Amino acid sequence: MDQDNWIVHVAEARKRLIIVGICFIVTFAAGLYAAPGILLYLKSQPLAEPIAWNVFSFTDGILIYMKCALIFALMFTVPVLLYQLWAFVKPGLTEHEAKSAFPFIPVAFMLFLAGLSFSYYVVFPMMLKFMKRMNQTIGAIETYGIDRYFGFLFDLVIPMAIAFELPVVILFLTRIGILTPDTLRKTRKYAYLGLAILGSCISPPDFVSHLSVTIPLILLFEISVYVSGRQWRKMQSSPSGS
Repeated sequence: MDQDNWIVHVAEARKRLIIVGICFIVTFAAGLYAAPGILLYLKSQPLAEPIAWNVFSFTDGILIYMKCALIFALMFTVPVLLYQLWAFVKPGLTEHEAKSAFPFIPVAFMLFLAGLSFSYYVVFPMMLKFMKRMNQTIGAIETYGIDRYFGFLFDLVIPMAIAFELPVVILFLTRIGILTPDTLRKTRKYAYLGLAILGSCISPPDFVSHLSVTIPLILLFEISVYVSGRQWRKMQSSPSGS
């Protein structure tokens, strides 16, 4: 009987992985089609328009093209992956647990998009202007390669988008009992220090830019503490403790 259950679980996991794989292939193909338009849109933005996207090897253009398609595919595949993961574990959850876990999927996706937008429209322009100003200060001749431009862009916006998942991660850890609101409050000063260090690492070294990145990160942490507290009180007040 146990072996039969194991076979059923493996077959179910295989089916859901195939769905995720098909979704990735389809969205990657769509990303290949959309990549030129996306890249041209990024090039047309006021910040990037005066910058010449030079290529220094034959493969620079195709690599950026493929990276753009890959990020496009991942952006739409991750929600499907999260849903398939939820659907896979749903039979082992109570009805209440299944319903309470499902909203994590759209919320995580929306927070990722919010982090992506904030980092691209706020943090990235500050970083680019600061770096250009520094180069001009020392009299450097600015010749930018397309691979360096997008490497710098992706290295900045992707970690920032992931950082915006903090409320969902903390809420999930609270939901399974690893974190409590008291623990979060006791570690608040250490969290502030860590977020300040993170903000200084991904923002220009001037006070205004540092605050404009660090304050949203701290607000995210405080939102996380608030939603964690609400979830914890709800868990404590429910008859089953969940």
